[in-house]
Amino acid sequence: MQTKKLKIIPLGGLGEFGMNCMVLRWEDDIIVIDAGLMFPESELLGVDIVVPDITYLIENKQHVRAIILTHGHEDHIGGLPWILSEIKVPVYATEFTLAYVEGKLEEHHLLDETTLIEIEPKHKFTIGPFTIEPIRVTHSLVDCVALAVDTPVGVVIHTGDFKIDLSPLDDQAFDLHTFAEYGKRGVLALLQDSTNVERHGFTPSERAVRPRLDEIFSRATKKLFFSCFSSSIYRIRIAMELAREHKRKVAIIGRSMVESTEIAQDLGYIEVPNGLIINPGQMKDYPVDQLMVLISGTQGEPMSALSRAAVDNHRHAHIDAGDTVILSSRVIPGNEKSIFRVIDHLYRRDANVIYDDGSHGLIHVSGHGSQEEQRMLINLVRPKFFIPVHGDYRYLRLHAKVAMETGAVEHAMVIEDGDVLELTKDDARKTEKVTAGRVLIDSGSSIDVVEDLVIRDRRILSEDGIVLAVLAINKRTGKLEQSPEVVMRGFGGADITDQARETVMKSLDGLTGEGKTDYGMVKEKVRVDLKRLIQKTTGRRPLIMPVIMEI
Repeated sequence: MQTKKLKIIPLGGLGEFGMNCMVLRWEDDIIVIDAGLMFPESELLGVDIVVPDITYLIENKQHVRAIILTHGHEDHIGGLPWILSEIKVPVYATEFTLAYVEGKLEEHHLLDETTLIEIEPKHKFTIGPFTIEPIRVTHSLVDCVALAVDTPVGVVIHTGDFKIDLSPLDDQAFDLHTFAEYGKRGVLALLQDSTNVERHGFTPSERAVRPRLDEIFSRATKKLFFSCFSSSIYRIRIAMELAREHKRKVAIIGRSMVESTEIAQDLGYIEVPNGLIINPGQMKDYPVDQLMVLISGTQGEPMSALSRAAVDNHRHAHIDAGDTVILSSRVIPGNEKSIFRVIDHLYRRDANVIYDDGSHGLIHVSGHGSQEEQRMLINLVRPKFFIPVHGDYRYLRLHAKVAMETGAVEHAMVIEDGDVLELTKDDARKTEKVTAGRVLIDSGSSIDVVEDLVIRDRRILSEDGIVLAVLAINKRTGKLEQSPEVVMRGFGGADITDQARETVMKSLDGLTGEGKTDYGMVKEKVRVDLKRLIQKTTGRRPLIMPVIMEI
């Protein structure tokens, strides 16, 4: 029904961190800003990723004109394959973001059927009734933009993720001028990133980590392992510059780290002198005080390069006594247990471990603006209506309060996923609600929706059966007390029981003695190896449950 009102409808990211997805609708034209995912909590067994429920978009498929991306983090682009498998629309993004998107779509066999359109800051483009201007913002990733969307009732600005860094490493500073110009002309609504609203003051520039890292590099006498988010291009660049200055060769280990550095080099965000980067296999040819290893796995992911190196189970990355390991990233809530488990293993290797404990200078800075930056942008834009986005409900409420205290906002509106906010030139009000929520995805071989975990488990048990791998492990030595017991039920797998038992033995043999005491890693290794064997020999995907009995 034609309402002659602008509708703002969040489908994800308002009420949780991650899964960012915002809909703008004018009559029969819809644009979508961002298409993110979030990673599942530990209790969501068998779920790989969580994406927004896009029932509203599917029901209005004929009206969706485009998806526009603010930047390339997973919580903003990770849900793209899921949405594009349902709705075929063009995707607009900056050059660097598109490089990430291309790899993601190619992996899901969607690249050939998707139109990708590159956008640039200050270059306006039109989609139906919307005229959109990307505005340069700074964040922990490069090539990020806010979006100023000119609609029939006024301008709506969506900041995306941002912090105000006026001296970034790539010299692409936050474009305060353009925001101020829009503020002078008049802005109907500002949708602003709420992530750091609980932090007072300003977020430091990316350059702020360099002095402390330089000090660490100068003191390191043996191998130096540097781990950060693979998308933290600025941080990777600083690490490489310091490695060159301190006459260290750089080996890059971990698929995501290799891919990110290659993209950043191709697009000119990192300049690497000839001879700086070596193949991981060449590390043995250099003295230990001339090596830096750029390694992925900063969040303690069980099979990541750093986790395997921490238990001495990586082909190239061997962490020895006296080596320095830098974790230049924040601890994402929910990952504490796995991260500190890896740090414990690193200490057992007698390594010098440096992580962001809030003392001794900065080795990590946030990519999100703190309260003063939020206030500064609000005062520049001076919107009629303010809408906080990105974060749990308490963050949204606090952000609305901060905005009203500036005196530059007429009304602050707190909305959540599924709320429909209707705007005219003079009025904004919540009206109806649309279907919203989360969809659980098992992306093993294709994109499979997990409607309900209980139903999913029942379906797997009824169709593909269950495999129990029972391991009796000596608590003190980490050795098997007896041959593993593999029980298969619900499918014709009896004839591969011996193969499965051998696979479990090989899985354990592939782990170091210390790795065998890390039951999270043992279970994951056994599960992955058994899954590979059973899929290859039977084509089935049973529920695989490794069970460890301590003796």
